Amino acid sequence: MTLGSQIAWDDTVLPFQLDRSDIRGRVARLDGVLDRVLEQHDYPPAIEALVAEMALLTALIGQTIKLRWKLSLQVRGDGPARLIATDYYGPTEEGEPARVRAYASYDEDRLDPAGDGFAQIGKGYFAILIDQGQGTTPYQGITPIAGGSLRACAETYFAQSEQLPTRFSLSFGASKLLGQPQGWRAGGVMLQHMPKASPFAAGEGGSGEGDLLDAVDILDDDEEENWGRANHLLDTVEDLELIGPSVQPTELLVRLFHEEQPRVFDPQPVHFGCTCSEDKVRQSLSIYSARDIAHMTTEEGTVTADCQFCGAHYVLDPTTLGFEATDRPDAADGNDG
Repeated sequence: MTLGSQIAWDDTVLPFQLDRSDIRGRVARLDGVLDRVLEQHDYPPAIEALVAEMALLTALIGQTIKLRWKLSLQVRGDGPARLIATDYYGPTEEGEPARVRAYASYDEDRLDPAGDGFAQIGKGYFAILIDQGQGTTPYQGITPIAGGSLRACAETYFAQSEQLPTRFSLSFGASKLLGQPQGWRAGGVMLQHMPKASPFAAGEGGSGEGDLLDAVDILDDDEEENWGRANHLLDTVEDLELIGPSVQPTELLVRLFHEEQPRVFDPQPVHFGCTCSEDKVRQSLSIYSARDIAHMTTEEGTVTADCQFCGAHYVLDPTTLGFEATDRPDAADGNDG
């Protein structure tokens, strides 16, 4: 495989369908996106792994939705890994890239930096939020932290909240190609069965952890056979096949699912992207009084704000902030990051 063909699949999501099984799916490859996400912060290894997994899940899930604006994933827990948050912005025009950003909040004093990241989330919830933009009501679905991984949390969410049997196989980590600097690579496959109707009766418990629904609870016999066969084939995938770069996504699909009649669609490029701006910072501060703004003002006589996603640093004149502002924003105000 040439370097050119490797680059062609980096930071892309390839949609596909298994015609024999009534299953749709996605293959994702992320490298530059993850490097940009993680280089903004000096995360310990346990947090880096959680952020990488969430970013990969976000790219896979975001591409399955007819998204006009933003999809967000959030994991909140009572452990030292308090928050993992990601955003996926759908393409603004046909052929344009989607954009992904991510960050984490953690208690450094309690965190085991080299330990299992998921175990350090503790009790909490996994949430998916969909905002289709101005004039629409945002959607939010929440399920408990369960299953031993973020991947399992996402699978539980789709079974419990959407009643869509869903499976993820993911691989991610820092790697080094011959003659190239070390960088992050991630790859994954998402399978999702589109049931004609759910046999699950509302109010009954499921077979998953904590009586949550599992895929087998929402499939009839024929669907369960197709689903089991596709999952058995996915079980044979190797980590290096997922992350590449030696196996193209199209080759991987043929290797795994050739008997299921895979059909691919146009790939979606994914870039790192942040939507922060000085105007948005000002808007967020517009609810505060002059007294509140005074409490935020530094000894240097400015109000500062940092974007948690991209690290942009904003320095603002306090007299131009809040609903009691006495001056108009100065053109010199802005970010120096």
